[in-house]
Amino acid sequence: MKILCLIRQVPDAEAKVKTKASKMDFDGTTMALDGMDEYGVEQALRINEGGANTIAVALGSNRFEDAIRRALAMGIERAIHIETDTIFDVVSQAKILKAVVLEENPDIVFVGGQHADTDSQALGAALAEALEWNQITWTTELTLDNNQAKATHDVDDGKESLELTLPAIITTQQGLNEPRYPTLPNIMKAKKKELKKTTPAEYGISTSKVQIVAQEIQERARLNKLIDGKDPIAAAEQLIKLLHEEAKVI
Repeated sequence: MKILCLIRQVPDAEAKVKTKASKMDFDGTTMALDGMDEYGVEQALRINEGGANTIAVALGSNRFEDAIRRALAMGIERAIHIETDTIFDVVSQAKILKAVVLEENPDIVFVGGQHADTDSQALGAALAEALEWNQITWTTELTLDNNQAKATHDVDDGKESLELTLPAIITTQQGLNEPRYPTLPNIMKAKKKELKKTTPAEYGISTSKVQIVAQEIQERARLNKLIDGKDPIAAAEQLIKLLHEEAKVI
């Protein structure tokens, strides 16, 4: 079975990010393989023990190579890096990735359920629409039988079980598995694995339909109000009033 894993590199959950000239500035920011994508990489390796016929694909800047190398170190056989500094809208991403998927002809494409940097769930659905493939979202359990996939995924009021025919797009999330840590020997082996470099233009797309005009980090100024605690009852009343009228949290 041939499996393709779409991956992204995002700021580490504990990292601080800043803006520069109305754009996100990641210089000095600790970056990591998106956790949602990591579940897809792990699932691919569990399906194909030893990593045979597994491919990691990343669409992004040259810094994405660190995430690609981690996927290779986990056990993925080879990788494709569509290198670009352009931030593409999801529909344009799907069109570029569709070309790669059709070229590789996998049975399954794993996509992270929600990207940590954009907080978007749209890529899996957009790619499934572009390919006209079946799709399972927010997958927490997955079993395969020949060209059939059986899965359980989260819905608003609980869980839902599905069965569909491959090929399919499957989006992954926490609960599907526990991703492995790369071992030192595998980290060394990853340096010798195939990493193909391409550009969006090679797939017929060079510009995004949506242009990001400016980016900013949301900040909330602290009021720094002090409450006199000599009278506990009066202090509690004042605190409740501030929380209700100014903070508007109760």
